[in-house]
Amino acid sequence: MMRSSLNTATRTTAPRRALVELIAARRGHFTAADLITDADKRDVKVGRATVFRTLDLLAEQGSLERLDLPSGEHAYVCCAPREHHHHVVCRRCGGSVEVADQGLQAVVQQIGAKSGYVIESHRLELYGLCPECQAETPT
Repeated sequence: MMRSSLNTATRTTAPRRALVELIAARRGHFTAADLITDADKRDVKVGRATVFRTLDLLAEQGSLERLDLPSGEHAYVCCAPREHHHHVVCRRCGGSVEVADQGLQAVVQQIGAKSGYVIESHRLELYGLCPECQAETPT
């Protein structure tokens, strides 16, 4: 679920608040272009640069996570900042679900130990077909 406010250290402007409301109303992942379309449809006056800066800011704060889609596009999904998790994304409809770490953190620590690197972060996205899209696909 999307947090309703931006970090207090960040200047909260009317366009940013409007963008946060638009994001909170979305389900599944979305692109910057989707958000710009939503703003246009609702007659929200916001510049493209503000959209991109706000998405970056919200991702930095942990309210959004950026997904790299199989198409090469970047999308965003609302995340509640909490335990480390990953996403499973439907390549057809774009739906996504959060999944718990499932032991990957231990593997990352082993990789760090074997390589000598201090692993600061990692990200994993899994792609496939959701149950609804599977049902629509002839076998």
